[in-house]
Amino acid sequence: MTQLTEHLTHDQAVLVKVVRTRGSVPRDSGSWMAVFAHALVGTIGGGHLEFQAVALAKDMLAGRASHPGLQTVPLGPALGQCCGGVVELEYRRVSAADAEALREELRPLLQPVALFGGGHVGGALVNVLSDLPFALRWIDSRDEVFPANLPAQVTTEHSDPVHGAVADLQPGSRVLIMSFSHAEDLDILAACLKRLRSTADLPYVGLIGSASKWARFKHRLEERGFGPADFAQVTTPIGIAGIDSKLPEVIAVSVAAQLLQTGF
Repeated sequence: MTQLTEHLTHDQAVLVKVVRTRGSVPRDSGSWMAVFAHALVGTIGGGHLEFQAVALAKDMLAGRASHPGLQTVPLGPALGQCCGGVVELEYRRVSAADAEALREELRPLLQPVALFGGGHVGGALVNVLSDLPFALRWIDSRDEVFPANLPAQVTTEHSDPVHGAVADLQPGSRVLIMSFSHAEDLDILAACLKRLRSTADLPYVGLIGSASKWARFKHRLEERGFGPADFAQVTTPIGIAGIDSKLPEVIAVSVAAQLLQTGF
């Protein structure tokens, strides 16, 4: 969005937006691109569909083509693309006067993620998740661990005790637990399980660690009154199967892929 609004301060554009789809298509409804005379921001999926849409939008900007309104494009018959679906495109001229309205209209739908732990893996996860459709709440009991100049969709929070932040997590939050302390991890996990018993609104609770850590945690959680039904709601170890590297950056990619599998 920042790139779009910056370009709009000195140039007009044609906003091309996917408003409806049927069948197999490159991008979903809501996808968009802004076509400027000498720049392109966003994408509707690339390929011949985007190539033709860009050409039409540039013709509109140059006064060589009239406004098409809504354009229905069958990808197979019209463009020879193998997707085979149908895309309906909206073309709209926009300028600096539309910037604020566009900021609201095109705001991406971000899934909330609560990340407990400001260590190496936590930092690597922030780098990966900030480029994906997640709104990240990064929580630690140590206030000094957070770096400066984080992406806009990342907020940091000092919470002491750290598990106190669980009570007011946004419903639907995916939770990742990887603090510097096993004792803190246990308290955070217990708070999540307690919340799940009352509201069942945390669709993913992931705990970093080994099988031996999880075995010890289950024993200690049993002492707090939790049992197999609670344990079944915990994902541990975290990350997709088949990736065994201990490098923080690799773990981050694996965990990000697993979060994407939880759906939107």
